[in-house]
Amino acid sequence: MGEEILWFEASDSRIVATIVRDRHDHDFAGMILGRDEKERYRWIDGTEFFKSRIRARAALRAKIEEIIPILEQHRKQDDNDKKPIDFFSPLKKTKQPLHQSFLSLTNLEGFSPAKEIIEPMMRWHEDADGNFVEQFQTTGFDSRIWELYLFSLFTEAGFIIDKSSAIPDFSCSGPAGEFCAEATTVNPSRDKKGQIIPPPSFETEEEMNAAIRDYFPIKFAGPLTEKLRKRYWERENVQGKPFIIAIQDFQTPTAMNLTRDALPIYLYGYRQADDWCMEDPSVQRVETHQWGTKIIASNFFEFEGAEYISAVIFNSSATISKFNRIGLQAGFGSDRVRLFRFGKVCKNENGNPHIADYAHYVSADAMAETWSEGLEVFHNPRAIHPLPVEMLPDAAHHFMPDDGLMRSRLPDRFPTQSFTTIDVEELASQPDDDELF
Repeated sequence: MGEEILWFEASDSRIVATIVRDRHDHDFAGMILGRDEKERYRWIDGTEFFKSRIRARAALRAKIEEIIPILEQHRKQDDNDKKPIDFFSPLKKTKQPLHQSFLSLTNLEGFSPAKEIIEPMMRWHEDADGNFVEQFQTTGFDSRIWELYLFSLFTEAGFIIDKSSAIPDFSCSGPAGEFCAEATTVNPSRDKKGQIIPPPSFETEEEMNAAIRDYFPIKFAGPLTEKLRKRYWERENVQGKPFIIAIQDFQTPTAMNLTRDALPIYLYGYRQADDWCMEDPSVQRVETHQWGTKIIASNFFEFEGAEYISAVIFNSSATISKFNRIGLQAGFGSDRVRLFRFGKVCKNENGNPHIADYAHYVSADAMAETWSEGLEVFHNPRAIHPLPVEMLPDAAHHFMPDDGLMRSRLPDRFPTQSFTTIDVEELASQPDDDELF
């Protein structure tokens, strides 16, 4: 309904304000936000509408000058007396050691953009299940980062997130409609003592193809079928709404860049034939996946109850490096941090998609990265409550009809692989990539 065209700050950032243009009437108004009791910026006052942007700006300045002396009484919302959640102060009462990735995020200057952009997010976070901070600092860092990413994604897409219930993770509503989502992750395999079992080696192209065909689908199957068994759609707050499972792969440091092609094979039970080519894009039906003695059924969307799963979403670049890049481009973090991003991107030019390499320094002047960049939505062809494309319009959307050939709607520029290196000026280079965590 409105377009933000100018932003301002005043009184040492105690106030931020914007000029909004009404898209229908084409007039302008000012809106003023101040920090509430939890240090969250929320609306406290505004101006009337003007036909001129200049007049709206002058009225906004006058209103801000009027409010500053009495800001304390204006900023209080009287609807929440809880203190802001602090993700970064190490908990004293925990038996688990602090996660190495949490320590890096907290202590290394190279990750200061990510840390400083997460800090204001904390003020909006409602810890519905009561253990978010502990897991973020210890055993569940990867899964909690994934949930923070989804919080950012759904907020960017214009949805209000209702956290009054801890199950499922997200209940979202907005102008485009309502949906619910549950987050899950693929994690490293562990032995009976809890020690990580090293994954198989995939050094040759043949070994990697075999892993994409069978090993990685088996890894995706565990968390997806576990969520399916919980039958979230039977809950009152989920009934009648599209329901999404959001999955990220943290089984190895580079997993999410390697396993993306395996996910649709498991979801739909089809893969490219060995003689596949652009002129003859033939596919093969996949009934099962086998690795060693382990055998599982393929075609997740055909499982009993899966008709209530509207879609599965995945983003190979949604790791701590994404927070670092978006934080840096927004002005957060140390001025000495330099981030260099490179990888492969699918470009859609005149309706013809092709893969190209890309490389650039991350900065406020570069192409702005969004939370939805890199997001893929795999739609369930049997869904009782399909997810409208309009709910996540900037994502890549994939559909699988009965012939087994994927139909995709892609953004003009869609990264399929993403790596980031970190440099702190006058210090040694600290290599990092999107999958480090």
